[in-house]
Amino acid sequence: MPQRIEITLKEQLLDAEGQSLRLKAKNYFDIDLQRVRTVHIVTIDADLTADQVERARTEIFTNPVTQVSSLEPLDVDFDWIVWVGFRPGVRDNPGATAVEAVEDLLRLQLKAGQAIYTSKRYCLKGNGLTRPDAEKIAGELLANDIIQQWAVFDRSQWDPAIGIGYVIPKVMLDHQPEVATLAIDSDETLTRLSDQRSLSLNPRDIPTIRSYFLKPEVQRQRRQVSLSDPTDVELEYISQARSDHCNHNTFGGRFHYRDLETGKEETIDSLFKTYIQGPTLALKEQKPWVVSVLWDNAGVGRFDAGHHYVITGETHNSPSNMEAYGGAITGIVGIYRDPMGTGKGSRLIMGSYGYCVGPRDYAGDLKPRLHPRRLLDGVIEGVRDGGNKSGIPTPFGQVMFHPGYLGKCLVFVTALGIMPATINGEPSDQKTILPGDLAIMLGGRVGKDGIHGVTASSASFSEHTPAGHVQIGDPYTQKKMHDFLLEARDEGLIRFITDNGGGGLSSSIGESALFSNGCDIQLEKVPLKYDGLDQWEIWISESQERMTVAIDPAHLDRFMALSRQHAVESSVIGTYTDTGKLHISYNGATCAYIDLDLLTSAFPQWVFEAVWRPPALRGLTEPVLGAPEDCESLILDMLGRPNICSKEWVCRQYDHEVQGTSVIKPLIGAGRDVPTDAAVIRPVLTSQQGLLFSQALIPMISAIDAYHMTTCTIDEAVRRAIAVGGDPEHLGGVDNFCWPTIQYDPLKNPDGKHKAAQLVRSCKALKAMCMAYGIPLLSGKDSMYVDGHLPGRYGETHKVSALETLQFSITGVIKDVGRCLTMDAKVPGDRVWVVGITRNELGGSEYYEHLGHVGLNAPVVDPESFAACYRSMAKAVEKGLLASCHGIYRGGLAVHLGLVAMGGELGLAVDLRQVPSDGVDRDDTLLFSESAGRFVVTVAPENQDAFERLIDGHPAACVGEVTETPQLEITGIDGQRLAALPVERMKSAWKGPFGDLI
Repeated sequence: MPQRIEITLKEQLLDAEGQSLRLKAKNYFDIDLQRVRTVHIVTIDADLTADQVERARTEIFTNPVTQVSSLEPLDVDFDWIVWVGFRPGVRDNPGATAVEAVEDLLRLQLKAGQAIYTSKRYCLKGNGLTRPDAEKIAGELLANDIIQQWAVFDRSQWDPAIGIGYVIPKVMLDHQPEVATLAIDSDETLTRLSDQRSLSLNPRDIPTIRSYFLKPEVQRQRRQVSLSDPTDVELEYISQARSDHCNHNTFGGRFHYRDLETGKEETIDSLFKTYIQGPTLALKEQKPWVVSVLWDNAGVGRFDAGHHYVITGETHNSPSNMEAYGGAITGIVGIYRDPMGTGKGSRLIMGSYGYCVGPRDYAGDLKPRLHPRRLLDGVIEGVRDGGNKSGIPTPFGQVMFHPGYLGKCLVFVTALGIMPATINGEPSDQKTILPGDLAIMLGGRVGKDGIHGVTASSASFSEHTPAGHVQIGDPYTQKKMHDFLLEARDEGLIRFITDNGGGGLSSSIGESALFSNGCDIQLEKVPLKYDGLDQWEIWISESQERMTVAIDPAHLDRFMALSRQHAVESSVIGTYTDTGKLHISYNGATCAYIDLDLLTSAFPQWVFEAVWRPPALRGLTEPVLGAPEDCESLILDMLGRPNICSKEWVCRQYDHEVQGTSVIKPLIGAGRDVPTDAAVIRPVLTSQQGLLFSQALIPMISAIDAYHMTTCTIDEAVRRAIAVGGDPEHLGGVDNFCWPTIQYDPLKNPDGKHKAAQLVRSCKALKAMCMAYGIPLLSGKDSMYVDGHLPGRYGETHKVSALETLQFSITGVIKDVGRCLTMDAKVPGDRVWVVGITRNELGGSEYYEHLGHVGLNAPVVDPESFAACYRSMAKAVEKGLLASCHGIYRGGLAVHLGLVAMGGELGLAVDLRQVPSDGVDRDDTLLFSESAGRFVVTVAPENQDAFERLIDGHPAACVGEVTETPQLEITGIDGQRLAALPVERMKSAWKGPFGDLI
C-alpha cells in the first residue's frame, strides 16, 4: 500500500514559490491571485512500516523550524487546487534523492520496482478565479505536457480525506524485448523506414547503407553470427552516427560557392578541414600552450607548469524548444560531462550560457510551442539548477531577443575544467584503449528518455518532432560521478573515458571502439530504469549522467570498490577487441555486427550549392534619416532596448561564488549591478594566475552579411578579453555555429543557396580572424536546422528561420589577477579616452533596429591594425596605466559611456568633437555606430602621458573626464550640449524593462 507525506511552509512564512506564481499569473495573463501556497507531496511506493514512514517524515522531509507536514492531506485554504506531477518514465530528481536518503536513514534498500515519487499541489486563492484561469495556470505556467501531468480541483471536487489520492507514475511496459530484422530491398523502402522510425537519414547515405549490407563478404560474415538483413539496432546505430549532430556532415560537405558580386566560383572540400582544422593545427605549432585540439571531447590548453585547462561548448536547441527546463538542464549537465571525459578527466571549474529567444513580450499571430517568455524562464531555471546544484560557478552569459528565434530557440552552454598536467607520470590529455580492456558504463540508468535526441537535433522543429528526445538532467547523480571519477583517475584506474551524450552508448562505445579497433558489448548487462526496452532503445537512449570508461581488467575490483564508496552504479557491459567489428549481443543472440570503418570511409560527402548575392543586390540600402533632435530621450530609449537593458534578473539566479574562485564577477561597479566585459576566475587557489572567459553574440549583422557578423563577433570576444587584462598571445577560441537549413529546395527551402553562401562566408571570416589574431580553435560545435514551422491565425503554418548565428567564446591565462581591470569609472578627475575609429557603420545596429531599419553599412573589421592596437592596450593594462577599460559593443558609444558612468556611479563629461572618427559628420552616427575595434578607457592624470606614448600610432584620443556629479554630459559636433543625463535616470531606463523580475 503506497503512503504519502505532504509538506508545506508554516502559515506565517512567505511562500516564495507561490509568490513567484502570483507574479507570473499577473504578468503573463493578467490573472489576479490573492495567495498561493505550495504543498510538496512525497508518495512512497515501497514496503515501509508506518513507523518507518513517520521517521522519514520527521527526519528527512520536514524542517521543524519552517515547515509542517502530515501523512494525511494538509488543510490549506484554497479556491482552486492545481496538482502537478511527472509523467511515467520522466526523471524525478527529488524522488531519486529521496530514495537514497530513506535508504541511508533506515539502513535498507528498496526492492526492485519500488520508488519514491514527488509532486506538488498549488492552493490558489483569488476573487473571480475560474476553471479556465486555473487550467491556464496549470497548462501554461506550471506544467509541460511532454514531461508532466496535472489536474485541477475546485472545492466541490476536493475530498479533504483523500486529497489527490495516490498517483504512482510507474513505467509498466507489457512488452517482451525483441530485435527486428528490417528488409531493405530498395532505396525507397529504406527511405520509408527512415521516415517511420525518425532516423533522419540523408538521401545520399541510403544507397551506401544498402550497398554495405548487400556485399557478399559482409553477408557471409553476418551469416556466421545468425544475421541476414540489417537489424533495427544496426540501422539506429548508423542513423545516430551519421546524423549531422554527431558526424558534422554539413561542415564536412562539398560546397560549390558562387559570388554574384565578383563572378568568382570555387569548390570547397570540407569547411571544417579548410577553415577550422587547417588554421588551428598551424597555430598549434606556433603556440606552445596549446596542448590538445580537435579530437577529444574538449580542447586543452596549458594553464601553468602543473595544470591544464579544458574548454568546450555546444547547444541544446531542439530539446529546449520542446521542454525548456528539461532541455536546458540536460544541456548544461551534458556539456559538463565533456571536460570530465577529456583526456583522463578534468575537474569542472565553471560554466556559461547564451540564450537566443523570440521577443519576451511577443503578441503576434504565430504560435510557438512555448511562448518566448515561458521558454526563457524555463531555460534560465534549467541552467541554474544544472550549475548551482552541481557546485559549479556560472559567472558569465548573454541573452538575445529576435523574432527569428520564435521557430527554434538557441541555448548555448560552455564548460571549463582543469586537470593535472600529468597523472602518475603520464600526460593527462592522452588516452587509449587496448584489446581486452573492459567497457564500463557508470552513473545513471537507461530508459526511454532521450531516444532520437541527435536525429531530432538534425531536423527542423515541427508538430512531428518526437517528444522522446527530451531528458531531465540530474546534477546530484552527476556530481557524485564527477567526484568518483577524479579519485579513480588519480589512482590510475582509468585508461580511457568519454561521456554518453548524443546517441548514448551508440556514440560512446562506437567512437571509443575505434581506439582498439573493435568491441563486444552485451546489452543485457546495461542497467535499466525499468524492464521492457527493446535492444535498439538501450543502445541509443540518451538517458543522462552516464559515462563510458575503459579499464585494465586487473583494476576492476578496486574500480568497483571505489564506485560503491561514492554510491555510483558501475556495470561492465562488454570488452574492447581488435576484430574491426562492432559486435552487440543480447542474452547471447547477436543484435548488430558491423565493420567499424563503415562510418569513417564509405559514405559520400553531402553537397551544397552556395550562391552569394551581396546585400545591395538583395535590395538593402541605408535608410534616409534626419538627425534626431531629442538625444536625451533617444539615449534613454536605447538603454531600455531588450538587447541592451539590464539582465540582472538572469545572472543573479546563478551562483558564481560556489568554488571561491571568482576574481571579476558577473556584476561589478559601485552598485554591483553592471555587467562585466568578461569573467576572470582563479582555478588554482595557490596561484595568482587566472583564467579569463568572454563570449560574444551579434547575429543581427547576418541580415546584411554573415562574413561581417563573424568578424565582429570574434573581435568583440577578443576586446572583452583584453578589457579585463587578457594576453593577446594566449587566447583560445570556441566557435559555436547555429544555422538555418542550407540545403536548397525550391518549395521547402527556396533561400537555401543564400544560407549556404552565408555559412561559407562565415567560415572564411573565421579563418581570417583566427589567423590574424592568433587564436587557435580549442573546441567548437555546429547546430544546423534552426528552423521552425509555426501555426498562424488561420491554421496555416509559417516557416521561421533563425538568423545565421555564431557564438564565439574566448579563454586565456592571466599571469597576475591583481592586474585585472573592470569597466566602471573609478575616480573623479580621471581622463576619458576613446580608442579606435568610429565610422558610418550603423548597418545591423541596435539604433537602426530601434527605428525599424536594417541598413547596409555593416561594421568592417581591420584585423591587422586592430591586433596591433590590442597588443598596446594589453601593455597598458600590464603596466597599470588604466583605471578602467570597457569595449564599445551593441548600442554604440552613447550606451557604453552610460554603462561606464553607471558602473562607477560617477559622471562623464564627453566632447564628441574629440572622438576619433572617419567620414562621420553627425552626432547620432558617433553616438550609435557599432564600429568594431573600440574601447572607452579612463586614465588617472598622472598616467596620462605614459598612456599617450604607449598608444601613439593607434587611433585614440582623450574625449573628456570623469566628474563627481553623477551625470553623463555630451557635447555635440557643433559644440552645443546634446545631453545631460543623471546616472539615476539612466539606470532607471536601463533597469526598467526587466527590473521587476529580480
